[in-house]
Amino acid sequence: MSQRLRFGTLALAYAGFASTHPAFAHGFAGDRFFPATLQTDDPFVADEASLPTLTMNPSDPTGGQSYSVESDIAKRLTSDFGLTAAYSWNYSQPKGAPPQYGFGGLSTGAQYQLFIDNDHEFMGLLGLDVDWGHTGAVNHGGADDHTTLSPTFDFGKGFGDLPASLMWLKPFAVTGNIGMSFPTRINSNGDLNQNTFNAGFAIEYSLEYLQHHVKDVGIPAPFDRFIPLVEITSTTPINRGFNRDSGLTNQTGNGTTGIIAPGVIWAGQYSQIGVEAIIPYGEGQGHGIGVLLQMHFFLDDLFPTSIGRPILGSGKLFGA
Repeated sequence: MSQRLRFGTLALAYAGFASTHPAFAHGFAGDRFFPATLQTDDPFVADEASLPTLTMNPSDPTGGQSYSVESDIAKRLTSDFGLTAAYSWNYSQPKGAPPQYGFGGLSTGAQYQLFIDNDHEFMGLLGLDVDWGHTGAVNHGGADDHTTLSPTFDFGKGFGDLPASLMWLKPFAVTGNIGMSFPTRINSNGDLNQNTFNAGFAIEYSLEYLQHHVKDVGIPAPFDRFIPLVEITSTTPINRGFNRDSGLTNQTGNGTTGIIAPGVIWAGQYSQIGVEAIIPYGEGQGHGIGVLLQMHFFLDDLFPTSIGRPILGSGKLFGA
């Protein structure tokens, strides 16, 4: 999701640390708080915003460098159905060529909360993401010239229901996404647009959960709000061979690419800040290491009686 400015924001977030059990209105299954992860989708509907996410991508195989600044927002229509939107500004400096920069395409999404099992710290969500193609005659921002539809299933599972003998494992949680992407155009200027299988996982260890729900080990505030994590993403083409720019047009193969992103999130009641390294893997990827910094705001806690409430009330979309 996204990043922001500096210490004034941290002071605001720290105010939410005063309570041992902050009144989060989002991302909870029982005692388990699932933070807004940085590389993978969240398994819950929420009212939140990233303002913005700053990314320095790993260098590409030729040594070129690129950066992006992204802002996104999620808004609930009901307690279990919400919409998302994201927009980015991108800067690319190819090696030995003039820089390219501009806005990328708009990304939107719809999300439905399938279930939240408080006893087992388990939640699931169905989503549909739409990456809208760039409609301008000239695109310097790196947006595709076609729209892509991506249905997803997102989940989160905490391990607080493990037996007491495994107390040190209880703070662990896993979130993940699985889905497919379907471009609306098969061919773009001679390059094939593939259907892809996408997966992403985050493995988290919550010091807040350890300190306040498992055992008091003496971790003081604000350090008791850190959540170390590792995120892993993958994209695998499933048809139409490889794109021309890989040098393998009309050939078939695995071609799985993705990133490994170790980092840490610091989550308060009103906001969180996260930082991760970006380590690419797979054929045709660069070999450098990037970094992502994100500031994220919980609108439902900041503005619980106004913009942080579901637009259509607190009822469910289907049933009571």
